[in-house]
Amino acid sequence: MSPREKQYVPVAPDDTLATAFAKRVSMTPGALAYREYDGASGQWQGSTWAETARMVGRVRAGLAAEPLAPGDRVAIMLRNCREWVWFDQGATAQGLVTVPVYVDDRPDNIAYCLNDAGVKLLFAEGDEHLKRLAQVRAQMPGVLRIVTVKAAAAQEDAAVRSLAQWLPTEPSGDPPVAVEAGSLATIVYTSGTTGRPKGVMLSHRNMLQNVLSGLGGIDVFTGDVFLSFLPLSHMFERTVGYYLTIVSGSQVAFARSIPQLAEDFRTIRPTAIVSVPRIYERLHAAIQGQLHEAPPAKRRLFEFARRTGWALFEWRQGRGPWRPSFLLWPALRALVASKLLERLGGRLRIAVSGGAALNPQIAQTFIGLGLPIVQGYGLTEASPVVSVNRLEKNDPASIGAVLPGIEIGFGANGVLLVRGPNVMMGYWNNPEATAAVMRADGWLDTGDQARIEEGLLYITGRIKEIIVMANGEKVPPVDMELAIQLDPLLEQALVVGEGRPFLGALVALNMDEWSRVAGEAGLDPDPHGGGREEAEKLVLRRIARQVHAFPGYAQVRRVALLTDKWTVDNGLLTPTLKPRRAQILERYRDRVADIYRGHAV
Repeated sequence: MSPREKQYVPVAPDDTLATAFAKRVSMTPGALAYREYDGASGQWQGSTWAETARMVGRVRAGLAAEPLAPGDRVAIMLRNCREWVWFDQGATAQGLVTVPVYVDDRPDNIAYCLNDAGVKLLFAEGDEHLKRLAQVRAQMPGVLRIVTVKAAAAQEDAAVRSLAQWLPTEPSGDPPVAVEAGSLATIVYTSGTTGRPKGVMLSHRNMLQNVLSGLGGIDVFTGDVFLSFLPLSHMFERTVGYYLTIVSGSQVAFARSIPQLAEDFRTIRPTAIVSVPRIYERLHAAIQGQLHEAPPAKRRLFEFARRTGWALFEWRQGRGPWRPSFLLWPALRALVASKLLERLGGRLRIAVSGGAALNPQIAQTFIGLGLPIVQGYGLTEASPVVSVNRLEKNDPASIGAVLPGIEIGFGANGVLLVRGPNVMMGYWNNPEATAAVMRADGWLDTGDQARIEEGLLYITGRIKEIIVMANGEKVPPVDMELAIQLDPLLEQALVVGEGRPFLGALVALNMDEWSRVAGEAGLDPDPHGGGREEAEKLVLRRIARQVHAFPGYAQVRRVALLTDKWTVDNGLLTPTLKPRRAQILERYRDRVADIYRGHAV
């Protein structure tokens, strides 16, 4: 089979995820489907589609022995691994609804999601996660069974079984349970404006049609190798790095961890990746750190190669003039660019970036050095991909062209509207929130302002002040700020973190209250004085108490303390006493820079 051959599953309108998977297994049973590192042997092990299907059938047989009916919810709380696929496909074939859970989320938030969805069975990893769940086990009485991938220590919880104990020897031989393509397949929890996440309801058709739209925009081949490192709990990875590869027949290798990602790139040598900007930021920071220590001549050579490569890219895209320096590119590629590409395995033909905006400087650096990054746009409520740049028409400042089969429109204030078979069914148990974003005629209000130019979409702003972090997580800052300001010490607050690896906050202190608190704690009455670090730690602890109900990733890790206030007179508040976010960020840009000093932008 040629590496550039296409052998897509013929997805029919009434297909479900389970029937699409069955078609893939039937088409290429002996082809390699998944690879995973085995710590015991120190080797990467592979599974064919047929071998994967057998394990899916065994999981399905285990589920059939539980008191579960079609439509019941089961949760998956695992890092990316083959078992994630077994559990998801086994549950889907049994007519169950899957609820992905972030492994690093706070226990109380996990309990909220499992309770809200009415989850009856949970797949987890092992003792580490059981200990965290034990803190909130009493809050999850509806969870009747917990199955752990790894053997668990002796448990007081009678519901716990290890996979080896629970899994039947023989797979189920039954065809997938007959469910409608438009029926609920998964509930994916995403940040809500109340501080609690909302459950996005997606059908089989939602996700499969988004896969078909994606393949209609970008070619994917049976010979492609994807390196999977974004959490499968994130719809971007789940749709593009998992369901799409079932339809395309491509191979997926599950990365061991983010710290080991560099080594996994060199070993797996992927041809395609799905990533959020944070990964490129880490790599960019590492390169800049090396350049800082390099001789001036080497830094000049790198910069010349970067500029030349970017200009060459712009010329090839039809946006820039031809330059004589392009004649030097073969030598520059060998001296500079190839070293970067080899760090990523040397075979990458496409790298999709989404979930948050990619810093233009970082995009120019990598594209200039030959890394084929295409930025896209989406949201969980759209299953999730709406648009993506193409290799032949790629403006990294844009979010690309709309995928085939998806409609866009523009509402009041230029808000981007999306309509198509990929748009969610609504929010679980939350008709009010559903009505706020979904119109009767099928249009989904994204909350993002956009414009279209020469067939490409450009985000111009956000109707709702939502912070999109570097990992793609979305945080409603206004709700967090209101929670923080409930503390009498913390008079005003502005949460920051757009495109950043973590959240920070600008906090204006009530100085009378600070004098009292500082005196009790034995701190300097001047929060900017010699005890500045201790003052910031004290405030961070108080902030943590105020925002404890928010998801685990929505926590403030660094703070800048202010002694002056935002007022109407100094232009930092509107006449209705709302903070002027842009003006505050401009006024205190140096303090924001201090929050992230030493971290990639």
